[in-house]
Amino acid sequence: MNKTLTRDRRRILRAEHLSLTPYTIWAVLFILVPLVFVAYYAFTDDNFAFTLENIQRFFVSTSNIIQEDGSTQEVRTYLLIFWRSLKLAIISTAICLVLAYPLAYIMARAKPRTQKVFLTIIMIPMWMNFLIRTYAWMTILQDTGIFNNFLTLLHLPNIHIIGTEAAVIIGMVYDYIPYMILPLYSIMAKMDERLIEAARDLGCNSFGVLRRVIWPLSLPGVISGITMVLIPSVSTFYISQKLGDGKIMLIGDVIEGQYVANNLHFAAAIAFVLMILLLVCMAVMRKLAGRRVEGGL
Repeated sequence: MNKTLTRDRRRILRAEHLSLTPYTIWAVLFILVPLVFVAYYAFTDDNFAFTLENIQRFFVSTSNIIQEDGSTQEVRTYLLIFWRSLKLAIISTAICLVLAYPLAYIMARAKPRTQKVFLTIIMIPMWMNFLIRTYAWMTILQDTGIFNNFLTLLHLPNIHIIGTEAAVIIGMVYDYIPYMILPLYSIMAKMDERLIEAARDLGCNSFGVLRRVIWPLSLPGVISGITMVLIPSVSTFYISQKLGDGKIMLIGDVIEGQYVANNLHFAAAIAFVLMILLLVCMAVMRKLAGRRVEGGL
């Protein structure tokens, strides 16, 4: 009997491994192999000899910037651009989370037909080309655009007075918020409502239910959403070029510029450093979130 179960178990495992073969091949060809090439170019020079110069250049290159008072200040060029990219990406991700969390919860608690309507509304903009959506926001946010005219009617400063960074953040939020909503919705839709009812029966108010039940259970969706929004936001380049009015240089713009200039090895080095830094940030975030879930709230 045990031998029969063992053979059946082995047969099931072989079938599972076989079913994963297409994904494994796809992952190797389109994820692992490109990463190997990026690392290879990052650690070689134009003659494909091993070097750390490209990596070091990212951290030590300096330039002078003009301050508001007319003085100049020496800064680490690429580190400054990276921190600016990270700052805008974090702000955009935070806004996406604040907007997406209640919307995902409302969707998860709605009737099935209403959920389908919500999902359709969220997915429709994603059917349009990314460039078209960005050009549309250029029209909306320009000096005589709809958004600035609306702000003028409310006697509020227009987007260009606020700063071009605000326009870039708006573009990021619009383009990436679906990637925050969908993971949150998928987790919340599977949430057992009996846990919420039990928390209320035990005396929790609405905030207590959110803090002690809903938030811990939704943390996997939060982490997935943050990952899916933060990484493309940090490395984006087209949004900053068009909505930033050419005044904001992000790390994605630097990589594109180096690639266009045929500095492939330095472009690969920047991409490699960016990838490592983001992986470290995501690992720390997941570790902290795991501790909170295990320890409880």
